[in-house]
Amino acid sequence: MPMSRTAVAHPNIALCKYWGKRDAELNLPSTPSLSLTVAPFRTRTTVTWGADADQVVFNGAANTGSEARKILLTLDRLAAARGEARPPCVVETANDFPTAAGLASSASGFAALVLAGNAASGLDLVPSALAVLARRGSGSATRSLQGGWVEWAMGDPDGADSHGVQVAPADHWDVRMLVVLVRSGPKEIGSTEGMNHTMQTSPYYPAWVAQAPADVEEARAAVLARDLERLGRITERSALRMHASMLAADPAVVYWKPETVLALEIVRTARKAGLGGWATMDAGPNVKVLCGAGDAPGLTDALQAAGLSVQTLVPGGPACVTE
Repeated sequence: MPMSRTAVAHPNIALCKYWGKRDAELNLPSTPSLSLTVAPFRTRTTVTWGADADQVVFNGAANTGSEARKILLTLDRLAAARGEARPPCVVETANDFPTAAGLASSASGFAALVLAGNAASGLDLVPSALAVLARRGSGSATRSLQGGWVEWAMGDPDGADSHGVQVAPADHWDVRMLVVLVRSGPKEIGSTEGMNHTMQTSPYYPAWVAQAPADVEEARAAVLARDLERLGRITERSALRMHASMLAADPAVVYWKPETVLALEIVRTARKAGLGGWATMDAGPNVKVLCGAGDAPGLTDALQAAGLSVQTLVPGGPACVTE
């Protein structure tokens, strides 16, 4: 008899970035990373285990492309984890925020998928096994299974211990993450393509990798100490160095738009005026700003006065099965 279960997950914003794979098959990172899971953005995914035929419905439309294949492959791995063959499945998944725009929609998507698939299948895999499966689908998804502040270690060569581990829960620290939405459509260069090209052609990439472990160690200490200025400096530095490695690729990987630069300059100017905000960016043109709750309104006003669209996010909880 078919069984349907639904799970929801929030995206996460990496403060110390993940950019590059040391093992593409296992989706193992070249660097450790540290992130903040953010709400209210979320992905809602329903998996029906034991349908008439495979089907993937993505944001209301049937999908048979590469993303659908990755989703079904993740369910294949889920069944294989207990030595079983997967029956046909229907997956219905939707984001309430822009997809493939550098806002970590794949992270929340694959986190929700493994939880819903695990519940629908009755396989009952342990959380660490689910975190590894989520990582195989989308690296940063292993962080979205956890709420709050999450570290993803590089782990051993086989990847069994390379998954997200919570550093502190969502209620550890009352901060805000402002999203400056420069473009809502899909980015021109996918994350995997951009990563691979940067790794292969950028002379700056090795320096980026070498610095990352120290950044994560310092960021973890700053989170535990609730030291926003220290964490903010690391956050902004990590993002700019990651994008510097992309800009030095041949040809360059350029996600920035004019509004991106405008937002970065506004944040830097506001900081000089006493507002505590630090910018970060992922693979896409949109800018995120880590700030204290008290400084969020002033930063929002400054960004909106320049005609930029701003949404306010808060620390989010873990992914969960809802029905």
